[in-house]
Amino acid sequence: MGRTVVAEHHQSNRQRRHFFYLTSCDLPDCYFAYDIAADKSTLWIPPVDPEYVMWAGMPLLPQEALDRYDVDEVLTTDELKSGRPLATMLRKPQTTILLIKDRADLALFHSEAIRNLHPILDFAWARQAIEACRVVKDAHEIALIRHANVVSSHAHARVLAAVARATNERELHALFVMHCHANGCKEQAYGCVCASGANASTLHYVHNDMPLGGRLNLLIDAGCEYNCYCSDITRSFPLNGTFTTESAAIYALVLRMQTLCMGMIKAGVMWEDVHMAAHSVAAEGLRDLGILHRNLTTSQILESKITTRFFPHGLGHYLGMDTHDVGGNADYADPNEFFAYLRIRGRLPAGAVVTNEPGIYFRKYPMERELEDGKWDGIVDQGVLARYWAVGGVRIEDDVWVKEDGCENLTTVKSGVEYIEAAVKAGA
Repeated sequence: MGRTVVAEHHQSNRQRRHFFYLTSCDLPDCYFAYDIAADKSTLWIPPVDPEYVMWAGMPLLPQEALDRYDVDEVLTTDELKSGRPLATMLRKPQTTILLIKDRADLALFHSEAIRNLHPILDFAWARQAIEACRVVKDAHEIALIRHANVVSSHAHARVLAAVARATNERELHALFVMHCHANGCKEQAYGCVCASGANASTLHYVHNDMPLGGRLNLLIDAGCEYNCYCSDITRSFPLNGTFTTESAAIYALVLRMQTLCMGMIKAGVMWEDVHMAAHSVAAEGLRDLGILHRNLTTSQILESKITTRFFPHGLGHYLGMDTHDVGGNADYADPNEFFAYLRIRGRLPAGAVVTNEPGIYFRKYPMERELEDGKWDGIVDQGVLARYWAVGGVRIEDDVWVKEDGCENLTTVKSGVEYIEAAVKAGA
């Protein structure tokens, strides 16, 4: 069943993704059934309501819906309530009906016509099957994600060009949304993160309203949605157009992490291996900068798990109709600190789209408390670390199409240091 929206005035409808996947229908208050035996799909849409027409104009009519959506038949929902259409599909007693439990309107099965057939309701199979199918995208889905990336990449470029003239995070947030909307992508895939200075150490920062004065860098994590398919892009850059020595070093480290992982992404690769490769680069980089003691080996650093304090999240996630898309089989109860927040587990299939988004963050809490308690004695050089707090956080995120022999980056806004600094300076 499609999402029911009850509101005064018109309200945006965010269609339930499993329903959209089966129907491509973005109308609210709809129902859908597929008769497997007859190989026939039926979509029920709301009938014409004179009061609705007065306020919002004519809705889509059944024939128009049949022409627009990939279904065999379109009827109105008032024809469904009697139960007769479903009873006709069942044909014989104890037929199995595949439902998604929290999406199904069970009142439809209370009519006498259906009760007498004693259908078997299976609430597990359909969700599992759809979520497995959604991991692998077809050419049409890739085209939609690519388009969302092109529009979002353009919006990111416009933010870079405006940074030097902005005074507050909210100006850049608004600018990103405006350029997406102006280019045909009205909906955002998720809440924007527009975080300056130390705010960038908060992974899902939500305020987006702090002054930019006195801060070094800005991290913007933002992406639009196109026809229910998402983009998810992060760029980090200096507010004045030139990275400080410390900021440049961390940016270069994160870029190395992402580049190495990009070279590993292909069908069949274990995502845990890619994730741990990013941690290995982080360990070596933080040691080379002196933030971690230089006498430590990479193995010793990883065994201490200190890199989870600087790179606490997973390397990436599946992307599709949802920003954090289904099918990743995450295990948030995993006691291994490296994998507790990893949203994808196992091997990547060809046709999936994943984000590649390593980051290095300087979060004073709980790091300072742990340092005071002696947790990282012999591992972290506090004198060197103190020079990096102002960097805040650096994340670089692109959307990647997994292929048999490699991958393709669908994100078009560049991330090289020369481009980033030049784009900001040009805007000034």
